[in-house]
Amino acid sequence: MFSFNEIATVTLTLFAIIDMLGTVPLIISMRQKVGHIQSEKATLAAGFLMILFLFVGEDLLRLIGIDLSSFAIAGSIVIFILGLEMILGINIFRPDPNDEAGSIIPIAFPIIVGSGTLTTIISLKAVYQVPNILIGILCNLVIVYVVLKSSGWIERKLGKAGLAVMRKFFGIILLSIAVKLFKSNI
Repeated sequence: MFSFNEIATVTLTLFAIIDMLGTVPLIISMRQKVGHIQSEKATLAAGFLMILFLFVGEDLLRLIGIDLSSFAIAGSIVIFILGLEMILGINIFRPDPNDEAGSIIPIAFPIIVGSGTLTTIISLKAVYQVPNILIGILCNLVIVYVVLKSSGWIERKLGKAGLAVMRKFFGIILLSIAVKLFKSNI
């Protein structure tokens, strides 16, 4: 039932899709907007969404009449907007100062657990055993938590100039990912 090879493959696949290291500038940017990001809350919400989608994702989308392509296109639009924010230095997502959802939206969803992650989980389910996928998800949640917790330290190490360069570069990467997601699902 448990297979180290399956666990490693699932973990590395999700790691590449989630791209926590690539989202560091976006997380820092969001932290500057909303203040404190609750790492535990965001990690738990991301884990809940991934595990929920593992078991009922396709059925849930089918129940509300959404196909995977439409879901992926919607996610690509959100990612595109976040990329524009990073490149242009504008704020489209304006957080409510009295709202603590900044740790959940857009950090947990759609940045950590976006349409790419959710559709990948459904695809993995067709090939790998569910317990191995669960362990792969948990391994990635540990990485997510560590990166979220250390975003302040990363920000201090990079400095303002390093952050600005990284934000613009990864903004372009996000735009590219959004366009690719949109193109492949249209």
